[in-house]
Amino acid sequence: MSLNGKHALITGSSRGIGRGIALKLAASGVKVAVHYYQDEAAAIDTLSQVREHGADGFVVQADVTRPEEIQRMFERIEHEFGTLDILVSNARPELTAFYRPPMELTVEQLRVALDSQAQAFLLEVQTVARLMPDRGRIIAISYSPSGLTGSWQPWVAMGAGKAALDALVRYFAVALGRRGITVNVISPGATEDSVVGRLPTEVFQSIKNWHESGWTPLGRMGAPADVGNAVLLLCMDEASFITGQTLYVDGGASIMDPVFPLDIQRG
Repeated sequence: MSLNGKHALITGSSRGIGRGIALKLAASGVKVAVHYYQDEAAAIDTLSQVREHGADGFVVQADVTRPEEIQRMFERIEHEFGTLDILVSNARPELTAFYRPPMELTVEQLRVALDSQAQAFLLEVQTVARLMPDRGRIIAISYSPSGLTGSWQPWVAMGAGKAALDALVRYFAVALGRRGITVNVISPGATEDSVVGRLPTEVFQSIKNWHESGWTPLGRMGAPADVGNAVLLLCMDEASFITGQTLYVDGGASIMDPVFPLDIQRG
């Protein structure tokens, strides 16, 4: 499909990966609803960059852990756009809201993670279905390895939330398939200006060094624009037969074997 003049909502698009997605879509002529929770100035800056890329849009505030605010967000979108062709569910809470190891995690912290991922996606898709024309695109930004491993211990709450999100994508892919609406997951690896960039400086630098040393075959961390490129690909008409899938955008990190040291893997 031609993306020029299409309408998109990217939750959590005031910065980082969400901003990278918004700018890639804007460069293809997509009008963008820039969602934010707290940082209005950052959202306005994203919208300014959207306009510099030749598109237009507006900013919309909502706490995606609250069903009534999700409803209000879509009422605003319907008022501004009328329809919505692309939904990218990307928002997450700040690390302080959920980042605790399993034995210290509270029910409230788990609830925040689950509500921001699984509950938010459930309500977003149920609501957007009446605004989205046939052959629309729904994309969830996940971190799929966290649903399969337990090694990143303080990520346990978000890992559970992302695992539930990944499962919901597959169910909605079936539910909306007859309308030609595709529903997919993009799973970024370690990405600049993302959650890993908000870890302590020494932790972030250690992650960066590890990936540059060879854990990522392409020899670098990802950038928000890399994730934006993947979203753009899934929004194209040529991707209309891809649904219920997980696309890893990680420079090949997910195909590395965790059993063997890097020097053995590299031969």
